[in-house]
Amino acid sequence: MPIRLHKSVVYHCPPMTTFTESASTALQLLTSLDPTLVSIVARSLSVSACACLLACSVGLALGAWLGVAQFAGRSVVLTLLNTSLAIPSVVVGLLVYLMLSRSGPLGYLGWLFSFKAMVFAQAVLVLPIVTALTRQTVQDAEQLYGEQLRSLGAGTVLRAALLAWDERHALLVVLIAAFGRAISEVGAVMIVGGNIDGFTRVMTTAIALETSKGDLPLALGLGLMLLAVVLALNLLVALLRQWRVRSESAGLALNRGLVL
Repeated sequence: MPIRLHKSVVYHCPPMTTFTESASTALQLLTSLDPTLVSIVARSLSVSACACLLACSVGLALGAWLGVAQFAGRSVVLTLLNTSLAIPSVVVGLLVYLMLSRSGPLGYLGWLFSFKAMVFAQAVLVLPIVTALTRQTVQDAEQLYGEQLRSLGAGTVLRAALLAWDERHALLVVLIAAFGRAISEVGAVMIVGGNIDGFTRVMTTAIALETSKGDLPLALGLGLMLLAVVLALNLLVALLRQWRVRSESAGLALNRGLVL
């Protein structure tokens, strides 16, 4: 920043090194495995993993069934499902908060501002994503192989299970995308978890809090960890795609060899 000490002399102060110092301190926290940082990262991974496990156990089955089932009002159900993909996370957090509050229908559980509340909120947030993507994947497979399966006597549930298994590589990508959405969420978990230090503080809420407090090294260190998790998920998706291409190529080559 230029400072004018004399009418004809202008001195320039050295640039601020806040970012450089914060980045250096953040790297030190990462390399030294700072206990606070490690506990926050571990809690964040645990919450997202549990939420994805719950959401995927329901969403995969429901999405596979919707992909093959034909019933009255199906278009309305699919419209509502696709609309739920755009619901903001803070709205989901508000709805879950009202459900878990003392006056809510699930208030007797006593989950508000706890680990379970955050898992529940993230599961509700991720469930539409898993259901919608699974439905689209299975429906595309139904258009290709559904008639053949029906001719063999396969019912709705059996066709849904067989097609979901046949598209298991694509559904693995759906699971990874769901986990990435869950771990990067901030609004819902902050509302229902309360961002309590040592209990419900996860990476995204900690980054928001530490930035507002001015503790940039810890916030930057958590941000680097979050970026590393997202990068690892993207690499895993790329590897799964390559694995699927190689598996399909090997299967086609084997079929050609048998025909010849």
